[in-house]
Amino acid sequence: MKLVFAGTPEPAVPALRALLDSGRHEVVAVVTRPDAQAGRGRRVVRSPVGALADSHGIEVLTPARAGDPAFLARLTELAPDACPVVAYGALLPQAALDIPRLGWVNLHFSLLPAWRGAAPVQAAIRAGDEITGASTFRIVKELDAGPVFGVVTETIGATDTAGGLLGRLAESGAKLLLSTMDGLADGSLVAREQPAEGLSYAPKVTVEDARVSFADPAAAVDRQIRSVSPDPGAWAEFRGERLKLGPVTVLDEPGPPPGEIVVERKRVLVGTATKPLRLGEVQAPGKKRMAATDWARGSRIEQGERLR
Repeated sequence: MKLVFAGTPEPAVPALRALLDSGRHEVVAVVTRPDAQAGRGRRVVRSPVGALADSHGIEVLTPARAGDPAFLARLTELAPDACPVVAYGALLPQAALDIPRLGWVNLHFSLLPAWRGAAPVQAAIRAGDEITGASTFRIVKELDAGPVFGVVTETIGATDTAGGLLGRLAESGAKLLLSTMDGLADGSLVAREQPAEGLSYAPKVTVEDARVSFADPAAAVDRQIRSVSPDPGAWAEFRGERLKLGPVTVLDEPGPPPGEIVVERKRVLVGTATKPLRLGEVQAPGKKRMAATDWARGSRIEQGERLR
């Protein structure tokens, strides 16, 4: 089939690469978010998906809005059979949805209808789900509500971070998206409507969502930290400044009151509503990430000080 692929960040790259390497489909263009500033120098850079397309000599479209007339006109000229989508990052108007013969097919990193929305992987970890996965579905006007073509499942490990889990799902999801395109091409694949039960939503995670409350149970704090690692990154306040927190370890022993820090020779503990946590890596303002023990020695933490 003739395809126009839409995607932007690194997790979308495996899917585009799978389509390019398959030899069974022709990717005639890629749609991605406009080039943006990145890094300390604020250089304008291409998205990861755009950069991969450039390396293959594929036309890259970067509309400010997916409803821009010039973009819709070019998409019509390209006449794709289908438009596979992975984390494109912009809403698609009906005028765009109507152009490809077989529609726009999204790879979404959850088992729909669970965790529709922008941050399904983060939501699944934070909720304590044991199983998640990826789904391919036809895009309709309602958010992530279209009929599903296929799914793959993935176990959520006890130490999984959002970054690690998303990396695995990006790879398994790429294979799913390719098989979905194959099934659409030969007519063997039929989409099924999503069930009414099990619906949940996963809105975009903000920096404020990543602030840790040590008044919560230890297991909840652990899941919250892992769910926002590495981005936007968990944090708490220490001495009036923001301290970033890497993944922690829940300890099965008595601990200090919620938020109170206990510094030992080889470990740094923080109390919660239930069990204590052993801090892993932390990052103070203007500093590099470091072991919590190194940070504690340099900070000369006094007895009774807290993370808030």
